Amino acid sequence: MKALLLLLLAQLCSPSLVPEREKDPEYWRGQAQETLRDALRLQRLNQNVAKNLILFLGDGMGVSTVTAARILKGQLQNRKGEESLLEMDKFPYVALAKTYNTNAQVPDSAGTATAYLCGVKANEGTVGVSAGVTRDRCNTTKGQEVTSILRWAKDGGKAVGIVTTTRVTHATPSAAYAHSANRDWYSDGEMPPDALEGGCKDIARQLVENIPDIEVILGGGRKYMFPKNASDVEYPHEDKHRGTRLDRRDLVQAWHDVKPPGKVAKYVWHRRDLLALNLSRVDFLLGLFEPGDMVYELDRNNETDPSLTEMVAVAIRMLQKNPRGFFLLVEGGRIDHGHHEGKAKQALHEAVELDRAIGLATRLTSPQDTLSVVTADHSHVFTFGGYTPRGNPIFGERENVSAVDFGKPFTSILYGNGPGYKIVAGERENVSAVDFAHANYQAQSAVPLRQETHGGEDVAVFARGPMDHLLHGVHEQNYIPHAMAYAACIGSNRAHCNAAARPAVTVLLPFLAL
Repeated sequence: MKALLLLLLAQLCSPSLVPEREKDPEYWRGQAQETLRDALRLQRLNQNVAKNLILFLGDGMGVSTVTAARILKGQLQNRKGEESLLEMDKFPYVALAKTYNTNAQVPDSAGTATAYLCGVKANEGTVGVSAGVTRDRCNTTKGQEVTSILRWAKDGGKAVGIVTTTRVTHATPSAAYAHSANRDWYSDGEMPPDALEGGCKDIARQLVENIPDIEVILGGGRKYMFPKNASDVEYPHEDKHRGTRLDRRDLVQAWHDVKPPGKVAKYVWHRRDLLALNLSRVDFLLGLFEPGDMVYELDRNNETDPSLTEMVAVAIRMLQKNPRGFFLLVEGGRIDHGHHEGKAKQALHEAVELDRAIGLATRLTSPQDTLSVVTADHSHVFTFGGYTPRGNPIFGERENVSAVDFGKPFTSILYGNGPGYKIVAGERENVSAVDFAHANYQAQSAVPLRQETHGGEDVAVFARGPMDHLLHGVHEQNYIPHAMAYAACIGSNRAHCNAAARPAVTVLLPFLAL
């Protein structure tokens, strides 16, 4: 045991692990002074009116996921990783958001989406409604609907868009336009008879009918738009991808039909057609690239399916045509799915792709008129640790120096619960006997569950652009859209915007006085 401990200390202190420049104290002093100069520059607040708003949502992207994604990004660039910067790391203001639902200590993605999009906390499993609605109870919905910042932006004359790697009817995007007592009512084929008889509408139908003039909708979810048993255009022989609608409606056609005369509406399902569009001649764009959720980035067919970054590029260029600006919701939704499946490699590559999209959006916009916010709906019981040495592969293992576990190695990445729990011959599985670097490897967990669960801790909020300083400290999650709306002079709180489009130095005085 003593020998193993000495070996561990020797590895951690090995000079080969330390980049040469980091051995010089002046490197760290200079880095700190540069950071100090950046911080001092922030004293000059950006109080412009935000013409554009972009909300990037990493579904399930808790702080541990952000850190691990940062290391992965650096290691993909052949660096050690820990010293790397994500694009969101470069945003000047950071806050924490409390994620609980009104009826849940550890939240789900529907109640949280209602908070950060509609500005109202809600019960788990419900979208776009107040906490007066009980999950599954259609008859509790009427009069409890709440509107989102996407609606506020549209009412303010801005263009609006939704981009997601999940189905476009999933929890996060649906809170932008729908009001439902159950997040899973994607089409009428998923609704119980009492909800249909009670007059509740499925989420796909609400996408087409509630706010028919959303300029850009990109993601997955084709099968919820087409009649039951209708063959999918891409997978015509696979039954699981067939249409699900009991009302036999073609909602893509319905989406076309509600557009104003003279306006050009384009529907695409293939990456080639998306990238070939002449966006100057398109007024409305619907892209549905998979029957359900889009494929993990690591598994994506880059001929048929666009990346999140490519979809964001198209969306921003479409929305920028509106001289009054835009609101864009961007969701990296499959970070969450990777974690639920215990597949950390899939989850972290999804997070890196979201960060790539953030970088692209940063280059296409200016912080002088665009407020960008990056956050998560909730965390996961995902962790990495074990005194691993500097530069250790983020998906790598660590030798165990404890006789308690028979000296078996373990991966740095672990889950508190989930499908990765395995006992072999009465002992924890020896990870040296499996391919733990495989994309679909399920990391070990402490408690056996079919699906890993969300975590309940606060999530980070990164902000850059006009009035970004309003996102600071620790906030309730529902504060986020109110701050963004205030910055853009949309929604109900517009008293400070009466003097036309001036950078309102006086705007903050009441806040400062408090």
